[in-house]
Amino acid sequence: MRTAALGIMCKAPHPGAAKTRLAAVVGVEQAAMLAACFLRDVAAAIEAVPETLGRRGYGVYAPAGGDAILKTILPASFGFVLQQNADFGVVLASAARHLLDAGHDCVALINSDSPTLPSRLLADAIELLRRPGDRVVLGPAVDGGYYLIGLKAPHPTLFRDIPWSTSAVYRLTEERAREISLETAALPVWYDIDDAETFAQLRDELAGGPLPFAEPGLAGGPAAATRACLASLSPVTSPR
Repeated sequence: MRTAALGIMCKAPHPGAAKTRLAAVVGVEQAAMLAACFLRDVAAAIEAVPETLGRRGYGVYAPAGGDAILKTILPASFGFVLQQNADFGVVLASAARHLLDAGHDCVALINSDSPTLPSRLLADAIELLRRPGDRVVLGPAVDGGYYLIGLKAPHPTLFRDIPWSTSAVYRLTEERAREISLETAALPVWYDIDDAETFAQLRDELAGGPLPFAEPGLAGGPAAATRACLASLSPVTSPR
């Protein structure tokens, strides 16, 4: 049976090193706690993809040794892949190649900052990748990046000379695909949580508010861990 690799790009949620921009809103300890909850919920979205599609979850992590704490957060069924480099593009390209070389017929690399990511989008990515012909599948994020990149063959050009963590990431990745005549398939837009504005949007979404960018009929995932985490947060009166 064909098996897709669904890898979460993650690092151990240590206070002071995780969700640093969000720490200005909730404090470093609570930001680390939220980071762990986000990981649990993205993993739950992967586990919610029908097993009949054939899939396996992975934690793609850095630095070395980070898997010890990640194994207490991610499901026991997940594998772990160490990928560390100063260039995030090298990390992504190497992770994709590693998972394809491991025998998976396709791979999707997913950010760890979208706890309400609908599992339907992950299933759609797998189905798009398994259509005849080569392509890259991208999940555009509201901030101009992407929450998912899916491949069925290594294409390191897609990750070269990209200004990571900027609003140009998605646009430039599409350009790289055109340069090598690689078809691009786009999933619906979603968002990641990494600052005060997106944190407020997350709270509003979980309270039942609408997402202005969401396609009709596309609802966020349950985000059970994040809901519980938000309910336990203590108020922070000043940034730490």
